[in-house]
Amino acid sequence: MTARLGGAWVWRMSVSVVLGLVALACALPLVWLVLAPTKSDAQLTGGHPLSFGSLGGYLTAWRNLTTFNDGVIYQWIVNSALYTGGAVLLSVTTSLLAGYALAATRIAGRRVILIATLLAMIVPPAALVLPLFLEVNAVQLTGTVWSVVLPAGLYPFGVYLAFIYFSTMLPREVLEAARIDGCSEAALFGRVALPLGKPLIALLTFFAFIGNWNNYFLPFVMLGDDETFNLPVGLGVLISGSPALNPALGGSDLPIHRPEAAITGVLTVVPVALVFLFAQRYLVRGLLDGAVKN
Repeated sequence: MTARLGGAWVWRMSVSVVLGLVALACALPLVWLVLAPTKSDAQLTGGHPLSFGSLGGYLTAWRNLTTFNDGVIYQWIVNSALYTGGAVLLSVTTSLLAGYALAATRIAGRRVILIATLLAMIVPPAALVLPLFLEVNAVQLTGTVWSVVLPAGLYPFGVYLAFIYFSTMLPREVLEAARIDGCSEAALFGRVALPLGKPLIALLTFFAFIGNWNNYFLPFVMLGDDETFNLPVGLGVLISGSPALNPALGGSDLPIHRPEAAITGVLTVVPVALVFLFAQRYLVRGLLDGAVKN
């Protein structure tokens, strides 16, 4: 008995150590990113990576950042919010409707649609960018907000997640009783499925927000003007277009260095962290609700 207890203790400690190391490896880059704008470029390259400079460093880095292309950073922030908001609204809506239809109705070709959804989840998103570009270009929408928002309607992961959730959480008896009483499918979706699906909506919103806020390749291909870029693409332009960060370009008077690039990275990370904090309760509940079939 003592040996068994000792072995269990060693196992728990080993798991805790491994998880702690993984958490540390994930946290250190974020800590560095938050601390980097507090220092000058010389302090950042010559000092301790995790040392703290001053809070005024953030203001200095931001003022320097706004000198790049006449303050285009403001437009990138607005674009990111616009693209992400539209894409999240579209992807969550289509996922809820498709997932409910597959779970609560017996439509023709249901199994084929589910298999196609699973196959679409396997395909790397980058492989779909060229076909999407050709489609969007055919209707002359490249370079517009629609070229980034409309492709978000294809969200196979969200469709399958909604299908699993509604399959396990919607009481069949309630649906059948409502149908017998003459309730339409639209009313069932709005009055029964959506109120029960609040954790699912939070889950879909969170994953859709992360995917679209950090989206780089699709906007990079679809958009051609600096003023239409989102933050991830804009950060790439900032790094490649600043001689201080890209020595191959030669000298420049622009005060754009590593702290300025780091503060752009902070702008990209902070909204994801805030959305996670606000949605955390619903995220955990949604994962647990879909894990057990009644």
